[in-house]
Formats: sequence, structure tokens, C-alpha cells
Amino acid sequence: MILTGRIKPAATNGTAPRLPKQRTGSLDWGAHSDERKSVMSVQLNPYLNFADGHAREAMEFYASVLGGTPTFMTFGDMGTEGPVAQQVMHGQLETPDGFTLMGADAPPEFVQMSFGDNVSVSISGTDAEKMSGWFEALSQDAQAVTMPLAKQMWGDVFGSFKDRFGINWLFNIAGDAAS
Repeated sequence: MILTGRIKPAATNGTAPRLPKQRTGSLDWGAHSDERKSVMSVQLNPYLNFADGHAREAMEFYASVLGGTPTFMTFGDMGTEGPVAQQVMHGQLETPDGFTLMGADAPPEFVQMSFGDNVSVSISGTDAEKMSGWFEALSQDAQAVTMPLAKQMWGDVFGSFKDRFGINWLFNIAGDAAS
């Protein structure tokens, strides 16, 4: 999520929200609670933006399926007042399997966002039972299951869906585990 210096007036009352106060310290967005911090100096994480204030609900749902406890910082925690103060400025979920998902609400006062199909969260591995369970749980109430989890011509089990929050997911269960 990127906060630009340009803020348009809020649609509700015609006044711009108060900008968050300046921070001098790190937000520790890349900090991890486990030993990965000492082993890995660089990590790529999906950062998901959610419309309509659904970030907390989505991150808690992902935690209920993948494990871990999400942490949240709201716009209000950083000094923003008004209707967006309770929305998530930064959320992070670290799972027992080593995944890190980050996400935030995308209030139109701060972020110009459009949903598209150009990014997916991909989970690949060999634990067929665990991954099949995740696929079933995460795809509950999905907007679309674009490909049911099934054996593919390349020998793996693959499936994809767009979850109830509009996030695209890809699952690939590799090789012998797919049998």
C-alpha cells in the first residue's frame, strides 16, 4: 500500500482525513518472530490490498485455515482520525509452515486501487493432505473455482480459485505426492 501526498476530500463530508503522524522508527514490516530472521536477509511476501474494510476479516480467515496469529496496525494507531481510523493500515500473518502474508485496507481516500487478475498467491509443495485441506477451506464461498484440484497432464495435482475477498490462489501438489 502506498500513501501518496495527494489526498482527495472524503466523499462523506467533503473534508480530507488528517494525515498520519510522521514516524521516526521502523514499522518492522519485514521482522519475523522465528529463526528465519537470522537466516534470511531478503524475503518476498505477497502484500494484499482489500476494498471496503475487509482486511482484518480476510487475514483472520487466512489464519483460521493456514495457522498463525495475524497482527494489525490501524490507520488510527498512526494518528489518522475519522471513518478510516479503524481500518487496517498494515496486517501480517506468519504461518507455522513459513508463509508470510501481508495486507491492508485500501480506503479510497489514500489508495487508488483496482482489482485484476494479474497477481495470484501460489502455494506449492508435497504435503497432499495438508494442501488439499487448505484448498477446500480457502475456496469455501469462493467467487469462482477456476480449476478444481485435480491431476494435470504435467503429473502434478493443480487447482485455482478466486476467494471470497477477490484474491486469486494457485495450488500445485508436486510429483509423487500428487499420485
